Formats: sequence, C-alpha cells, structure tokens
Amino acid sequence: MTYPEIVLRTESLSKIFRVGFWSRPFTALERLDLEVRAGEVFGFLGPNGAGKTTAMKILMGLMRPTSGRAWILERDLGDVGVKREVGFLPEAPYFYDYLTGEEFLRFYGQLFGLGGAKLSDRIVELLAMVGLSEARRLQLRKFSKGMLQRIGIAQALINDPHLVVLDEPMSGLDPIGRKEIRDLILRLKQSGKTIFFSSHILHDAELLCDRVGILVKGRLIAVGRVNDLVGAAATQSIEAVVEGLDAEGLARLETMAEKVVAHGQRVLFILKGQGQVNEVLDLVRARKALLISLTPQKGSLEDLFVREVGRRHPGDLPQ
Repeated sequence: MTYPEIVLRTESLSKIFRVGFWSRPFTALERLDLEVRAGEVFGFLGPNGAGKTTAMKILMGLMRPTSGRAWILERDLGDVGVKREVGFLPEAPYFYDYLTGEEFLRFYGQLFGLGGAKLSDRIVELLAMVGLSEARRLQLRKFSKGMLQRIGIAQALINDPHLVVLDEPMSGLDPIGRKEIRDLILRLKQSGKTIFFSSHILHDAELLCDRVGILVKGRLIAVGRVNDLVGAAATQSIEAVVEGLDAEGLARLETMAEKVVAHGQRVLFILKGQGQVNEVLDLVRARKALLISLTPQKGSLEDLFVREVGRRHPGDLPQ
C-alpha cells in the first residue's frame, strides 16, 4: 500500500474543558497545527499537563475537539476505516492481568478480525520483536512495568499499522526499560513505520526523533528537526581535563578559562568557545602536562525547552 507523505495533520485543533462549580473554561489545547511525515519518528514533547494526552485522545477518536480538524492518512478522524492503519498505546493502559501474553495478543487480534494460522504467526512474530517469547504463557499480573510496556506496544502492532501512536511509552521505567523501548521504537522506524510518541523525557526524544514539537500549556511553541532546533553546529563551551599541570600553568589557565576546578593532580576547566583551545593546548604542552579529555558542550533539547518555557511562561520554571 502506498501512503501519503503527510500521515497525520491537525488544523487549529483546540479543546476547552468546563471545570469547577462555575464551569469556568480551561483551555487544554489551543489551535494546534501539526504535521507528521511518513516514516519519521516524531516526538510530541512537553511537561506533565501540557496537553499532550488530550491531543492524542482527540486524534484516536476518544475525545471530541472543541474546534479545529485533524486527518490521518488524509482521511478525517470520523472515518472508522482509517483505524485499521493505526496502532495505539495509551499512557496508562489497563490490561486484564489474568491473561497470558499470548492470550492477550490473540484477543486484540480477534478484535481486528484476524484468526487462524495468520494470527498465530503474527503473535509469535510480535512476541519475538518485543523480547517476550519466553514469557508468552506468563500471566500479565506477573509482568514487570517494562514488560507491560513491551506487550502493550505489541498489541498496538497486532494489525500491522502504518502509524504507531504511543503516549508516554517510557514514563515510569528504569534506565534498562527505557533503553528497551528506545531500541524497539528504532526497530519500528527501520521497518517503515511512522511513530508519533509523546514524552516529557527530553533526552530520550533527542536520541530517537527525526523531528519534535514542544507543547507548553496547550500551545505548540517550537517544531522542527532536533538539530535545527538546538543548533547542533553551535558549540556553547569546551570542557577539558588536564593532569600534572604545575602551579604556574594553573595560574595562567585560570586567566583563560571560565571555570577551573582542581582535584588532586587533575584539573577540570571550561572554556567559553573554540577560540582559546589552541592557546590552552600550547600551555599544556609547554608545561609538560597531560591532556585527558576535550569535550565540546553543545545545545540540547533540554536547553531549548528551559529557554522557551522561561521566555513564554517564566512562572513555570522551578525557583
């Protein structure tokens, strides 16, 4: 099947809730304009309460927008048939925990009209893909958090969808569990899937995503390729470690570096930019010291996020 270039698109998508005794309006999502392209990993980022889950529920047909429209594979959200091309894992899924992993996937496969040998083969394939082949007959109530996330992703893939939507797939996982989910998302991309996932864990998104959108208080404040947004070519500072520098050399280094921290025979120092690197290297060689490391410090998604939130909503940053 040939898929359109734009797999998911929203136009001025908004959601307003009425809360409290006086039914005061609360804007959870404000005029969201977004495009997700075929074959990419798109990270939908923002702090807890930013409106990410609200947007995903609208896209999955679980909630109606107050205004605006959205399309999946160029078909309106009201088109039930497009759901066959979508796999979804909500943020806090509930699974009937007395089912085994195999029974769980068979149940969801049957909901899509699958059966027989085709479904059995698909279950074996998915359990192997998510690393749960040996747990196929284990009840879900005995699964760890990471295992539940992986079986949840497997159910989102049971219908072999083109678009995979994951709401906070790495939330609450330990470092090993997060790595397992990251590796799985990369394998899905390599197989040609389009992945749209939300997260407030910026480091994971930076490792995975082709493009990201940052949502704050229901508003999309930045969208684009990770390298473009963080300015990958711009080195913000240089961190270096030197060993065996004498007192005179250390005194000269303190006049050049932004920060110097001595610890025994080793000295860690930070330069403001690349301009002083050669001068410092000449100093290290002249004083017969040893350069242990030289590491450029570049911008990150976290830097971008803190900067943008601080500029637009300074009250949201920790004091």
